[in-house]
Amino acid sequence: MTQTVWIIDDDKAIRWVLEKSLSRSNIAYQSFASADDALNALYDTIPSVIISDVRMPGTDGLKFLGKVKAEHPALPVIIMTAHSDLDSAVSAFQGGAFEYLPKPFDVDQAVALIERALAESRSGDAIGESPEAMPALLGQAPAMQDVFRAIGRLSQSSVTVLITGESGTGKERVAEALHRHSVRASKPFIALNTAAIPKDLLESELFGHEKGAFTGAVGSRRGRFEEAEGGTLFLDEIGDMPTELQTRLLRVLSDGHFYRVGGHTPIKANVRVIAATHQHLEERVKQGQFREDLFHRLNVIRLRLPPLRERSEDIPLLVRHFLSRSAANLGVEPKRLSDSAMAFVRQYAFPGNVRQLENLCQWITVMAPGQTVESADLPPEFRLPPDTVATGHSHETDASTQPASAHAHTAAALGDGDWLQLLAREVSQRLAAGETGIIDDLTARFESTCIKSGLAHTGGRKVEAAQLLGWGRNTLTRKIQELGLEHE
Repeated sequence: MTQTVWIIDDDKAIRWVLEKSLSRSNIAYQSFASADDALNALYDTIPSVIISDVRMPGTDGLKFLGKVKAEHPALPVIIMTAHSDLDSAVSAFQGGAFEYLPKPFDVDQAVALIERALAESRSGDAIGESPEAMPALLGQAPAMQDVFRAIGRLSQSSVTVLITGESGTGKERVAEALHRHSVRASKPFIALNTAAIPKDLLESELFGHEKGAFTGAVGSRRGRFEEAEGGTLFLDEIGDMPTELQTRLLRVLSDGHFYRVGGHTPIKANVRVIAATHQHLEERVKQGQFREDLFHRLNVIRLRLPPLRERSEDIPLLVRHFLSRSAANLGVEPKRLSDSAMAFVRQYAFPGNVRQLENLCQWITVMAPGQTVESADLPPEFRLPPDTVATGHSHETDASTQPASAHAHTAAALGDGDWLQLLAREVSQRLAAGETGIIDDLTARFESTCIKSGLAHTGGRKVEAAQLLGWGRNTLTRKIQELGLEHE
């Protein structure tokens, strides 16, 4: 199918320049003098990429972006903006802009950006980066607007960035956004949680190894630095990195090359490093647990992500997004929270931050009755008065950082007996109605719910979902077939 680029600008000269440039590159296009004309045309056809100005008569570019993303979240939209509009355009990243193009722009740069957007449009779900597959980076709170502006200002730089914030605030999402909106976007984004890798394997994970470097090294292996060549390496929980590896990482950042484990040939590293931590690195430096020189190497630009309790005004926006995405993953209609239910959710402290809110929305999608969710339908902990809700970092925060966070949250949210009481009520009602085969039916529904929730939590990754659910991959595959879930 032919890919088409829509050009939207009230300036005829800008449209003409882009039309000629796209024609020379054999890229099909259609032009519009206003966003309203383009919105009308969207009822009949959907382009592959849209490039739109911000300031236009009628619907402006940012409102147009919001309307497009509401109906077609995977459609790449490039925003053109004069330098005076840069802050507002960068803030629009939270609305899903693929990239912004400052005016006056270089024509070749514009065509290259459009071609990159076309490539993403072609690959679609294959690259696993559609908005539905990626956790949300949304927010109107001032602290989040500062983060969005920083992402824009850093878009033309490969400077090292240190992201700080509590567990569950979305540090990896920010790292992904920094990569996607950078000159390295066409190259790999490789993420590594340094706290999740055993100490004796972490060096090999980072730098690779040569055959025979240690017992079990039956062949050579590339490390994450080589996999990220030309792109971005995200090192999460950098504060937990062992001291000896801190030294090796410092050497790479200082010298620009490294050696594989057991290797003698230097390998050049053209990689942008983004690090993240929930810890106070200055304190770890004082305690001798983190190298001061490495801290200064990483701390070139620091972005602090606020905990969710500091931006409760963003909760309704995030709830709508997560409920919509959970519903899409499970193939059901999205649910909505009543005003009273939303009020209860907004007053909750969310020690697990955005990740915990996402887990709540998954629970609501699966467990809450009816399309409109009332406060009585919420898990018990969300119905407590504000002064009885824990505001510190309880065990729930730690649980949300583990792979089984969704399960841990659901168990805590439901309480020990609530879901069993619901189950007992249904069994009693069906027995009273004279039904048979109740266990088989309920078991199938239970397993279906677990599978759908597991796959939703892992973004469709079956191996990871099977591990979290306590099954082998073959068992999960068999269950999906038995339950008829292949096409859901």
